[in-house]
Amino acid sequence: MKVLANDGISQAGINALELGGYTVLTDKIEQSDLIAEINKQNIEVVLVRSATTVRKDLIDACPNLKLIGRGGVGMDNIDVEYARDNGKVVINTPAASSQSVAELVMGHFLAISRSLNDSYKNMSNGDFKTLKKKYGQGVELRGKNLSIIGFGRIGQSLASYAIGCGMNVTAVDLNTEKKSIPLQLGNNISASVEIEPITSIDDAISSADFISLHVPKQEDGSAVFGASEFEKMKDGVRIVNAARGGVMDEEALINALDSGKVAAVALDVFENEPNPKQSLLSHDKIACTPHIGAATVEAQDRIGTELAASIIANFGIKA
Repeated sequence: MKVLANDGISQAGINALELGGYTVLTDKIEQSDLIAEINKQNIEVVLVRSATTVRKDLIDACPNLKLIGRGGVGMDNIDVEYARDNGKVVINTPAASSQSVAELVMGHFLAISRSLNDSYKNMSNGDFKTLKKKYGQGVELRGKNLSIIGFGRIGQSLASYAIGCGMNVTAVDLNTEKKSIPLQLGNNISASVEIEPITSIDDAISSADFISLHVPKQEDGSAVFGASEFEKMKDGVRIVNAARGGVMDEEALINALDSGKVAAVALDVFENEPNPKQSLLSHDKIACTPHIGAATVEAQDRIGTELAASIIANFGIKA
């Protein structure tokens, strides 16, 4: 059975699949050629990340395709229900990247609290005294209110890091079941904190000093944060979006930054990936990363081996 990892897969994932008797193909096939190559090479499993889409046309045109896998959490680049309705297995890796995304968000919190992103850009050609004055109004994380919008695996992992930094965490989720958040404190010391999510975004954002988004792209294409939501936030709030492009209205975001309502923002995702708006990339109050939330060596190994395990669970050992 041939497995095409069109957006790449870790060596650990390749090893696990090959030990199970699968042939793993990793040469990138352009989207326009994908249908032809899947049929030509009799590929039965296609694995993607965010660069490749698997839509209705491909599903209809590739009758031998048995399984579609997404290395990551969100599956908005796959027509999931249509694929399943047509007998295809669709899998993802919901647990593998939670820690890596949470750590990136914490890094962004620290960066936008101390203007590290803009400072890095300007130190080499700026006046030291002027820059020191410009960046001398940072804030600390300890004691600040963090609202986490979406309290799945990533949101819960973020909560553990934020609590460790002394932040006050409020979680927003449709599922209000109380969650026990494990804390790893080093030297084999562990503890836990219980957090009961609320359902009101308005209540959470009105008191937040920091906000992190961990919600899927909305089915109707609407933004979770638009002009009205920004208006309800505290003046000087700091926001990180490492979820999906489009969950924040980017024009409303820039207006909120320019007015001073929002002090700073970090974006790992954008509406028009891989070609985000230049106004976002050049804004001195926005820290940008190129959708690298799951891009750690450890997370990619977990993603690869989790995909391999799911494929083997569905089709068995082929050796």
